[in-house]
Amino acid sequence: MNSDFMEALSTLEKEKGISKEVILEAIEAALISGYKRNFNQAQNVRVDINRETGDIRVFARKTVVEEVFDARLEISQDAAKELNPNFEVDDVVEIEVTPKNFGRIAAQTAKQVVTQRVREAERGIIYSDFIDREEDIITGIVQRQDSRFIYVDLGKVEAILPVNEQMPNESYRHNDRIKAFITKVEKTTKGPQIMISRTHPGLLKRLFELEVPEIYDGTVEIKSVAREAGDRSKIAVHAENPEVDPVGACVGPKGQRVQTIVNELKGEKIDIVRWSEDPIEYVANALSPSKVVQVKVNEEEKMTQVIVPDYQLSLAIGKRGQNARLAAKLTGWKIDIKSESEAEELGLLDPVEETLGHNVEETETAVNETVEEEEIELDK
Repeated sequence: MNSDFMEALSTLEKEKGISKEVILEAIEAALISGYKRNFNQAQNVRVDINRETGDIRVFARKTVVEEVFDARLEISQDAAKELNPNFEVDDVVEIEVTPKNFGRIAAQTAKQVVTQRVREAERGIIYSDFIDREEDIITGIVQRQDSRFIYVDLGKVEAILPVNEQMPNESYRHNDRIKAFITKVEKTTKGPQIMISRTHPGLLKRLFELEVPEIYDGTVEIKSVAREAGDRSKIAVHAENPEVDPVGACVGPKGQRVQTIVNELKGEKIDIVRWSEDPIEYVANALSPSKVVQVKVNEEEKMTQVIVPDYQLSLAIGKRGQNARLAAKLTGWKIDIKSESEAEELGLLDPVEETLGHNVEETETAVNETVEEEEIELDK
């Protein structure tokens, strides 16, 4: 090695952020192994690389002893004093043993070490960049797919989109640009592995943060998200300022904001509901777009009993129970839905208690306005 090599290491340090000293220490350690392997030497040696000129020297390290048992590791006190009269027993003497043709081995070793360190550093930089972006949204380009994964190019690295994290209502083609949610970043022997998802509720939350300035600046807060990817989602929003309409902010002028998100999610319907500390109001809002007559709360069992008009029963429950299921996930309360006629028969409807039918503010929804009501048989 020479001064040009040292300058190259300095350039590498500036461009890649790899410490020059770290590389030199790694080369020195690798040269020790190379020396012992190529010259069949088992003694204790030290390799020194001049930081200015790049010159390499190999020193055998021997301990000063009164009687020598292993000449490879020990030197007699008399021999040591010939080198330096100040040496005493147990001191360590360094004797230069640099082979004449060591430069070729040094060059090969240095190349291998530098290549490895550059690769490790680049992987480390990529890992550092993405570990801070866990639970964040990212845009990538679909590269290829197999039976288990879709591989998405993120620029410096490929991310993996597993089958169970893919939306059932969309297909992915080469060069498609998609947004995804980073679920996990971990180190592997082949570099950082980045797992992404298109079905995670966090994707919906991040999309709203990107699209709605009031959420980004904290004026409107997303309290909860419940999602059945590709079909329907519910999101609960709240604003501390009573003059701010959190639902309207998320819907946007003529529904433009929410429609952008719906388009990104390939037509997934989104209900935006107003969050409330009052479980009665919150559960009633969460069951949108259906109307609610009455909500009774059982605090101990974290359960609510909801009564809806007869003609709204199938709408409240939803297709295959989806609306009720999402409302329960959104609120964290178990929800038992009954029709008005059934509640009257069971004596559950309190005529004196004020009903919620016309008091609950209608919730904006990103649906196609037409909700197909299905006949659903209730388990009585």
